Amino acid sequence: MTMHIGRRLLGGVIAAATALGFAGIAAAQEKKIKIGVIYDLTGPLAGGGSELHHLGAKIMIDNFIKQGGVEGYKIEAVYADAQSKPDVAINEAVRLIEQEKVDMVLGFFSSAQCVPVAARVEQLKKFMWITTCISSAVLENRNLKYVFRTQPSGAQFGELSMDFIAQNAKAKLGKDAKDVRVAIIHEDGAYGVDVAKGNEAGAKKAGFNIALKEGYAATAPDLSALVTKLKRARPDVIFHTGYNPDITLFHRQAREGGLKFSALIGHGAGYGVYTKLKEGLGKDVNYFFNVDPISIWDTNQKALDQKLPPLIKMVGDEYDKAKPGTTIRSAHVGMAASNTYVFFTEVLPRAIKKYGGIDAEALRKAALEVDLPEGGTMLGFGVKYAGEGSPIAGQNLRASPVVVQYVDDKSYVVWPKSQAQRDAVIPFPAGTVYSPK
Repeated sequence: MTMHIGRRLLGGVIAAATALGFAGIAAAQEKKIKIGVIYDLTGPLAGGGSELHHLGAKIMIDNFIKQGGVEGYKIEAVYADAQSKPDVAINEAVRLIEQEKVDMVLGFFSSAQCVPVAARVEQLKKFMWITTCISSAVLENRNLKYVFRTQPSGAQFGELSMDFIAQNAKAKLGKDAKDVRVAIIHEDGAYGVDVAKGNEAGAKKAGFNIALKEGYAATAPDLSALVTKLKRARPDVIFHTGYNPDITLFHRQAREGGLKFSALIGHGAGYGVYTKLKEGLGKDVNYFFNVDPISIWDTNQKALDQKLPPLIKMVGDEYDKAKPGTTIRSAHVGMAASNTYVFFTEVLPRAIKKYGGIDAEALRKAALEVDLPEGGTMLGFGVKYAGEGSPIAGQNLRASPVVVQYVDDKSYVVWPKSQAQRDAVIPFPAGTVYSPK
């Protein structure tokens, strides 16, 4: 009897040990990609759009986690706060790579962070997937191998907004290009400088009269001197690149100073967060323009790959849950979601299946093979990255922004004509705060 019990116990121990052994092997064989995700969750850039990009990326990452991962690889995300500071962004990227042992980093809102972080990540031979920051300086003439951006560049933003006014000057302002006075104002970081450079190139191409071009610190406590210069310059159109609260500060002081002009065009970042603009400026935001990749909720869904509309709905539903009461869904959330989706559907599966894994080299090779036509992303544009030897290696060559106008708590695409939902209102209607009439 005792012997039987002993045998049974011994058999149970052996069975348990065997099961544990198999479990150990299974655990050792479980494949996983660990992604470091960096945005600004505190500081001025958080409200300027970064926190919304974080939300968009997280919605998409959570979607793939719920699906069980990609090609047998589980997904683990480690989130970090860049605190609206370039040095913190660099330190967090290094910490995630060296201490948290992430396989890659994803995110980045501010170009002032992107430029140094890209160099550091490249040095560490890790893969960097940029969802957001737009400065051309991030990639231009840097020959980076492991850094990729799906967004259009800041220069494209600046040139598009000038082209929009050039094509509408005669009909809307009743002026020839040489008689149109433009002012280019911008925060003086990598993002503002790059867009302003595109503005300047576009203005010269159009033959506009550049009445003022001036940068300022995004943290400046007072912009009244800039308002005074603008009053002297008498521009017809102001092209502004900023975050927030600098945008709110500028407009409050412009209103107090009695500044008048016919149109205002913002370029992403703070101008892409309608809720924040409205909160700070009330009805003054009516008829402002903004340049950004199109909102995924404004794309012509019939022209998209048909697997995308249900995803657009999913992102919108999750956005509404996270931010109930939002008047206009910010394009920022959709941008980050779409650009993150491209990684998980085009780059990661190809790296695993064709190049055997998830190291930086496999991800790089996979990214360089992405070839999506127009309509292939939720943002409407296609994807093809510039390769080694190109002065903008890593840049999506098929990305393009649009011009939207805010009218009565709605946003409408007004340029280019092929995607326009309505005609642009220029100049400001008589009786509005900036209208010269």
